Amino acid sequence: MPHVLMGQRSNAHVFYPGAFVFPGGRVDPDDASAPAAAEPSEDAIARLKAKMRGRPSNRRARAIALAGIREAFEEAGLLIGRPAPAPESAPEDWQGFIAHGLLPDPSSLVYFMRAITPPRRPRRFDNRFFAIDASAIALDLPRDQRPSDELGDLVWVPLSDVKSLRLPNITKVAMEELQAHLDTAGGLAADLPVPYYYAVGSRFRRDLL
Repeated sequence: MPHVLMGQRSNAHVFYPGAFVFPGGRVDPDDASAPAAAEPSEDAIARLKAKMRGRPSNRRARAIALAGIREAFEEAGLLIGRPAPAPESAPEDWQGFIAHGLLPDPSSLVYFMRAITPPRRPRRFDNRFFAIDASAIALDLPRDQRPSDELGDLVWVPLSDVKSLRLPNITKVAMEELQAHLDTAGGLAADLPVPYYYAVGSRFRRDLL
């Protein structure tokens, strides 16, 4: 039975207070230059670059994958990586991760969905959703050692039970897409087309990348 990791946002948050969400956040400038134990595959980079806004580049695609790993570390205390000697230098945002004797491993990520918030919303995001096999988690820090307390209780929820939680609408869609992905491939598979949701007028459109 597949499980997904969800964290509950504080009721003090203005944005989706009390809702269950995935660890995640924005790409930081340091993500593009973070050292890694392995690199995303050429196919993974190509999928991340597909329909990328602005000027697509391998560097930006790599940064998106690394940002997902950094956010999982900061918000959930999960280190997705491999044991490796510390590099001579590392970006400031990554020093806490590397201090555990690990380097991030973006090759373990499976990109399974993208969604852009419709126009005229107070907050807009261009979200990429990743999944991993739990065996890719090299270290799970106790709650009091997490770099951030943005998410409260973290729970592994059976995928079939996720809809019983209070979820943002796009998270519900992501769970449906993840279930469809698993049903199609019999597990996580990096070579499946990536569903891409975006607004056309007042309606959402679903394409494949």
